[in-house]
Amino acid sequence: MTTFDFIFMLTRNDRTVADAAAHVATALAAGIRHIGFKDIGLPIEALDDLVRQIRRGGATAYLEVVSLDRDSEVRSVRAAVDLGVDYLLGGTHVDDALPLLAGSGIRYYPFPGRIVGHPSRLEGSEAEIVASAVRIAAHAGVAGLDLLAYRSMLDVPALIAAVCGAVSKPVIVAGSVDRPEQVRTIRQAGAAAFTIGTSALDGRFPAAGPTLDMQLRAIDRAAA
Repeated sequence: MTTFDFIFMLTRNDRTVADAAAHVATALAAGIRHIGFKDIGLPIEALDDLVRQIRRGGATAYLEVVSLDRDSEVRSVRAAVDLGVDYLLGGTHVDDALPLLAGSGIRYYPFPGRIVGHPSRLEGSEAEIVASAVRIAAHAGVAGLDLLAYRSMLDVPALIAAVCGAVSKPVIVAGSVDRPEQVRTIRQAGAAAFTIGTSALDGRFPAAGPTLDMQLRAIDRAAA
């Protein structure tokens, strides 16, 4: 990642969409170079095709885990290794994931805090989430953190700033970002990147129009 990146997620409501491949083509044409998907929504063969398409376009591939139980998460981590993605985001079973990722070269960004439900929500106090972030970031195999800040009921700017201030590794803010002011907040609070999926696919981000290319270009401008 560079100083501050926009990661376009091929997802709606925490599921990879059926027409993800068409959206990859649109994103690449719009100059987007960070593209991700979830471990839920498409079979592994389709996800493999997505990774190949993203790579051919010169972009970086991200897989975000939203599985709630340990066994499903372990299967998703193994899938990430098989797919050869560049980044693995999310998940909460760090001690189970790290041995599977050893030697893969995949940069691992798990969730701090207590994650519940689907779509995922972040629960706990700011102090509890910061303590979780510090504990997870202390692992040598953890490259950064994936923070569901806007999926919490807390003061979001304060939460992002507290987590970023407590750890020396980069933080990605994921989930429920759909306005330029949120992007500015994320950047000002010290995060390294943010993800947007549903709001871009649904044409909700303020832009010249609702089409995906217009949405992506507007989000990219907001990030810049």
